[in-house]
Amino acid sequence: MKPENDTRISEFILLGLSKKPELQPLVFGLFLCMYLITVFGNLLIILAVSLDSYLHTPMYFFLSNLSFVDINFTSTTIPKMLINIQAENKVITYEGCITQIYFFLLFVGLDNFLLAVMAYDRFLAICHPLKYTIIMNPQLCGLLVLVSWMMSALNSLLQSLMVLWLTFCRDLEVPHFFCEINQVVQLACSDTFLNDMVMNFAAGLLGGVSLTGILYSYSKIISSIRGIPSAQGKYKAFSTCASHLSVVFLFYCTCLVVYLSSAVTHSSQSSAIASVMYTVVTPMLNPFIYSLRNKDIRRALKRINEMAFI
Repeated sequence: MKPENDTRISEFILLGLSKKPELQPLVFGLFLCMYLITVFGNLLIILAVSLDSYLHTPMYFFLSNLSFVDINFTSTTIPKMLINIQAENKVITYEGCITQIYFFLLFVGLDNFLLAVMAYDRFLAICHPLKYTIIMNPQLCGLLVLVSWMMSALNSLLQSLMVLWLTFCRDLEVPHFFCEINQVVQLACSDTFLNDMVMNFAAGLLGGVSLTGILYSYSKIISSIRGIPSAQGKYKAFSTCASHLSVVFLFYCTCLVVYLSSAVTHSSQSSAIASVMYTVVTPMLNPFIYSLRNKDIRRALKRINEMAFI
């Protein structure tokens, strides 16, 4: 018997995080709360940067872009998951699955690139303070964000189109709460060697280049901070990049946890649970990290709060 042709595929089944019906209300409530906190927290960051002229600097420009990306990042997966739980229906259409793959790869790639761009910004601010305003001008800031969008869009478009070329069998159950590209590709009946090669190459190249850039920037930053004679000067210099460093650590460590959990346990369910960390928890915590560790953001948020009650 020949496998079904991919033109007949109309839907996939998202198995979610748990198969137990009694846990679905808990999962729904938990993820709804996390999603609302993520959207509200990142919107506040965008609003603070937009309304406070003191925050109209490259660092906060990139931060507002990161917040915008994080809102869309979580909106790519969580709303569909919540709708499926509420409707007691685990189906996602074939077109919806491919669309979800595209936007997920787009926004996770943007997260990756923007964190590298923000590290470069901190490198210039601390290591080359006299040239900072000249180099990091509005045109360069816009260009860096534009290039990040273009690189992420090209990567996500290529990998999404390659999934369209695959032929799928009858078993269309995705052991995840969204259409994670690796899990979808594993369901294909046709040869997936090229897909696997492109996925690994893209992850290694894009992720490796960004992480290398971040590590290089912070190695130079640490060297510069060590050369500052006063303890107060060292603290002031480090405090300008502490929030970003915390977000970088959280993002890449959670991605590493997902990779190791799937490599060690070979369990799709374990990988799905671990991926919650970087797809939901990290975007939710980013506004808290920046608002708690950054006095400028706290001041802007306080001003917004005062304006709201006038």
